[in-house]
Amino acid sequence: MSVHTNNVQVIKQGGKPAFAVIPYDDYLQLTSEKEEATIPHEVVGMLVEKDWNLVKAWRKHLGISQKVLAKKAGISQPALSQMERSNNLRDSSLEKMALAMGLDPEQLVD
Repeated sequence: MSVHTNNVQVIKQGGKPAFAVIPYDDYLQLTSEKEEATIPHEVVGMLVEKDWNLVKAWRKHLGISQKVLAKKAGISQPALSQMERSNNLRDSSLEKMALAMGLDPEQLVD
């Protein structure tokens, strides 16, 4: 993440720059960088070995039934079943599934 600021105070020691003081909001932006979304090896294995999409592989990995996940996502179980067979899901569908499974939407995109 890059943060640009024109409000930097440089403190020198012995005539050389020793510290840079930046606005607190800029500091928060620099330190609140999200960790990269990862996909467990087991989920990747299901993608490769069973030719499942990420929605189904994650659901199985988390031990959630279609019925329970569909209810959490606010969709029908047949709609979820169809999503699990598709490789072209809309962003809104991916976000809904990610939220229902407690994931980052990036974890459902290969």
